[in-house]
Amino acid sequence: MAPFLLALLPILLILVLMLGLRWSAVRASLAGYLAALLISVLYFKAGVRLLEYAHLKALMSSLDVLLIIWAAFLFYRVTDEAGAVKQIGEALPHLTADRGMQALVIGWGFAAFLQGVGGFGVPVAVVAPILLGLGFPPIAAIIVPSVGSGWAVTFGSLGSAFQALLSTTGLSSIELAFPSALFLGIAAMITGILVLHCTVGWKPMLRLVPIAILLGIVMGGVQLFIATYGPWNTASFIGGMAGLLVSFGLARLHRGTQSNAGNLGLKSLGVAVSGYAILVMITAIILLIPAVKGLLGGVVIRVSNPELSTGLGHIHQTGGKSISLLNHAGAILFYAALLVYLIYKIAGRYQPGAFRSILKGTVKRVWSPSLSILLMLCMATVMEFSGMTDALARGLADLAGGLFPFVAPWIGALGAFMTGSNTNSNVVFALLQLRTAQLLGYSAVIILAGQTAGAGLASVVAPAKIVVGTSTADLAGREGEVMRMMLPYIIILVLLTSLLTSIGVLIGT
Repeated sequence: MAPFLLALLPILLILVLMLGLRWSAVRASLAGYLAALLISVLYFKAGVRLLEYAHLKALMSSLDVLLIIWAAFLFYRVTDEAGAVKQIGEALPHLTADRGMQALVIGWGFAAFLQGVGGFGVPVAVVAPILLGLGFPPIAAIIVPSVGSGWAVTFGSLGSAFQALLSTTGLSSIELAFPSALFLGIAAMITGILVLHCTVGWKPMLRLVPIAILLGIVMGGVQLFIATYGPWNTASFIGGMAGLLVSFGLARLHRGTQSNAGNLGLKSLGVAVSGYAILVMITAIILLIPAVKGLLGGVVIRVSNPELSTGLGHIHQTGGKSISLLNHAGAILFYAALLVYLIYKIAGRYQPGAFRSILKGTVKRVWSPSLSILLMLCMATVMEFSGMTDALARGLADLAGGLFPFVAPWIGALGAFMTGSNTNSNVVFALLQLRTAQLLGYSAVIILAGQTAGAGLASVVAPAKIVVGTSTADLAGREGEVMRMMLPYIIILVLLTSLLTSIGVLIGT
């Protein structure tokens, strides 16, 4: 029992520091990393050589994830600085004056689209003010885009959380993409109904439930298809875009009693949307044309480790990590950001000093999460190499037993709530989930799909995300009230994921 409790200590420390003492993710992850380092040396007898290789892998895994995060937010800033996001947001309310349809189109479809390409609290920060302007109550203006974008988090931010899952576990997207996207796609269908309930209540929402289910099938289905057969890093983005396009037509059927048609400025709107079309085009060219993919695949960073052992006899097998730099998802995003910047600049969409503003805004937004991800990956990798993760998995297997498939998504949800990030939850808990599934004889890919789906759905109710919403809706100081009202919706979605994970394990055995 002592190895299990000691291995659990760094994770509990982060939980207490972030939720109890309200430490930032950076400070808490530093404390967790140092605790893991000390325990690995003093109790698990990790040597200097083992720790050197552990940190080398952590640096590589961090680079693998951070390249996407840096480039994703750079792309978002390029489009936002040009007014593209604002213009799309301003055009959407013209489609309908029906309150329920506004929630579905803007609070669900548009929020999911923004999650696909931006993430980092962008959906709530952008959508909440739009809903407020349309007369939504402030708390509903926060809850609707938060709940509405949760299903798109794992494959959002151009797949940074899913990349963390792949990078941490060493499994392939071919194995993990389908079950992960399937669980999230089913959650998407329920999400639309929850968005309607939050907006108009039970009875008024019934007339729009068929539309919500249809949009859920479209968005979840497109995400599932792209994640499985296409470039998975665009799955949420294209799924959200598909939902938006379909909702445009459906919104015309539910315009409401007031005409809000106005002048949409279609030519200018087309320029705004063109940036996202370019991203899809560049991604397809690089990832789907073998000659281009092969040409860019020649620059590879690779590290490997020999078989390593601790003083207690735990053996870490030979392994390695490689990153193809020029056709990496982060590189593709960077190419798209550069080309879109040039197009918007030629079109006169930027004010003087825009380039500096883009870079400054990007650095300001990503440095803190980047540091916390690096520290958490260092902690997770030290725990993996030293045998701490194995000790945790054995203890969890003994405690959970046959209930583990049901519990697994809640572990992911706890990690996301604790760290504010689906990515960080996958970094901290994916290896634990993998090892526990192996010990119990369950399908690892199903358990990991439950991990990342639970984490993505619950990440929107994390304290850090709630603060973003309350700050944009002028509800500072009422974070607890917002969280209490949002939690029932999130519990329903994570509970659904638990049931899907349990069913998936039964089918797979």
